[in-house]
Amino acid sequence: MGNHGMEDLIPLVNRLQDVMGRVGQSSSLHLPQIVVVGGQSAGKSSVLENFVGRDFLPRGSGIVTRRPLILQLLHADSEYGEFLHCQRKKFTDFDEIRKEIEEETRRLTGSNKGICPVPINLRIHSPHVLNLTLVDLPGITKVPVGDQPADIEYQIRDMIMQFICKDNCLVLAVTPANTDLANSDALKLAKDVDPQGQRTIGVITKLDLMDEGTDAREILENRLLPLRRGYIGVVNRSQKDIDGKKDIKAALLAEKKFFLSHPAYKHMAENMGTPYLQRTLNQVKDAHTSRKVNTLYDEVSLLLILIPPPSLMRSHNQITPR
Repeated sequence: MGNHGMEDLIPLVNRLQDVMGRVGQSSSLHLPQIVVVGGQSAGKSSVLENFVGRDFLPRGSGIVTRRPLILQLLHADSEYGEFLHCQRKKFTDFDEIRKEIEEETRRLTGSNKGICPVPINLRIHSPHVLNLTLVDLPGITKVPVGDQPADIEYQIRDMIMQFICKDNCLVLAVTPANTDLANSDALKLAKDVDPQGQRTIGVITKLDLMDEGTDAREILENRLLPLRRGYIGVVNRSQKDIDGKKDIKAALLAEKKFFLSHPAYKHMAENMGTPYLQRTLNQVKDAHTSRKVNTLYDEVSLLLILIPPPSLMRSHNQITPR
């Protein structure tokens, strides 16, 4: 593969998939998705918004994400969003993106609080993002509220499982620091599908909301419930910050300051925070993709041996018996 960057690989992979589709081979290669899993108010949406540097996800109490949101971030010079369901429209106003997600959710789930497995596909082009595909899923919930179906917890678990059981999926297990890690639904689900911890990354949110005198150092140093890939701590904006329209740039600075000045975390500050998480995901995704691409090269070479080239097939048919 030499010095081809990942950016060259993706079109190549897509071309190879086309070819294999035509020869009737289903390729085992899907580009890795990063699936964000966590309890209902773990801070999943804030993590995604901080990646983009914009507010664009619906907020509220209860289950806000009621359909999977497949969010493709593409590094670009200009900043806009586009949806698969209304392709020719470029959204430059991120409030409009939020409204469209709400409308599109309502179209399929109605006004009740049920969930629906059909994804919404949103692409965001921006100078502030790294190329990543993330999937935001409904938060794991325990108790149905209002007119939610009684088995809502199991419906949500099923939906999450369909994504995270695929071995090309990276699981971003989001757990708030002010809850007991041993009860983290996100980590439990991740362990079910990834017992070796090859493709799980722990994210600890709400570090700034821990009780006075307590900290998450043991977790973040990967000593409490060790994960092979460890944990990354982030600090999202509080609800007050969001209501007061504190912008994300300011929030990222505050996050950086939090880690650098906190006695329990300052020794690992450069391995904490949203920008570090974004870079880590990008690296893990690239490593995952090159492994997959190597497998694909092997598959293709094998196909080339098994399937004679068209020229050979033609000349073979033209040989007339003497």
